[in-house]
Amino acid sequence: MDTNLISDSCLCVSFRQMQVVQHSEHTLKTALISKNPVLVSQYEKLTVGEQRLMNEAFQPTSELFRPITVYSQSDWITSHPEAPQDFEKFFSDPYRKAPTPEKSNIYIQPIGSLGNSRVISEEYVKWLKGYCEAFFYGLTVKFLEPVSISATKCSFRVNDHTQNLQIHAGHILTFLKKKKPEDAFCVVGITMIDLYPRDSWNFVFGQASLTEGVGIFSFARYGKDFHSSCYKGTVTKAKRTSSSEYSIFDNYYIPEITSVLLLRSCKTLTHEIGHIFGLRHCQWLACLMQGSNHLEEADRRPLNLCPICLRKLQCALGFDVVERYKVSGRRGRREVENP
Repeated sequence: MDTNLISDSCLCVSFRQMQVVQHSEHTLKTALISKNPVLVSQYEKLTVGEQRLMNEAFQPTSELFRPITVYSQSDWITSHPEAPQDFEKFFSDPYRKAPTPEKSNIYIQPIGSLGNSRVISEEYVKWLKGYCEAFFYGLTVKFLEPVSISATKCSFRVNDHTQNLQIHAGHILTFLKKKKPEDAFCVVGITMIDLYPRDSWNFVFGQASLTEGVGIFSFARYGKDFHSSCYKGTVTKAKRTSSSEYSIFDNYYIPEITSVLLLRSCKTLTHEIGHIFGLRHCQWLACLMQGSNHLEEADRRPLNLCPICLRKLQCALGFDVVERYKVSGRRGRREVENP
């Protein structure tokens, strides 16, 4: 895993503090199509429209898919070296799972309140559901009834840096594993409470288990005032004395649901569910599956998958790429016109 990501197969152009990770056409073509005759044959069976879109991955003048720009040493691709995953590695991964007719639903489990009123919560859920069904075209997305923090029996703490409440991501995954419906491909929890994966970590946006088909994602840090001194989720010293009881979560602050928070939520949800399908962090082109260390980096990620990651998802779901984009476009227009 200690592979140098900026290898001989890519050109790194530096200016000021930024680096553009520009892979060669040959490297991108191999990452997408493979040299394996079986996988090449599969690629050649795609429709003309599908191949035309996919081939944009290795066109140097493409306006659709851009190279990755690294803005600082704190960005994910620099600070978390990982072995790149091309299509062939994805295809041959023995731990990769795909939906079956018996397990073809994505379940989303709200943990705690998602909005400061029932109407807002339901509207937020409707948008998330619609977006996920368009993104994971061919699967059904179902929402489970919300559960309280206390129902999960998770550990929690007050973050030393932000003074905000956090719940233990690993304990939530254990809870979701026990509650996973029989017909679920995966079940993911979403919450407006901040997460931490272990005592030594400051926070985590989300965590997922590929083998168990479960994930938990927090949208708490997507609120516009999370890092401000006036954030209403800050736990006062008086309240902290009773933080051994789950009552501390009663009427806990929920950030306002804005269009920016919704956009960030959609990105995180689809990115993390992508991991459950076996997609690793993308290191080829600007892509939704790029890792992110901080909110600024997460905001720079596009909504779309690059062609290499798109082929991986298509392999898992079997959709027609062009039809997926057409249906997604029609659904998006309907929801904008009839919010």
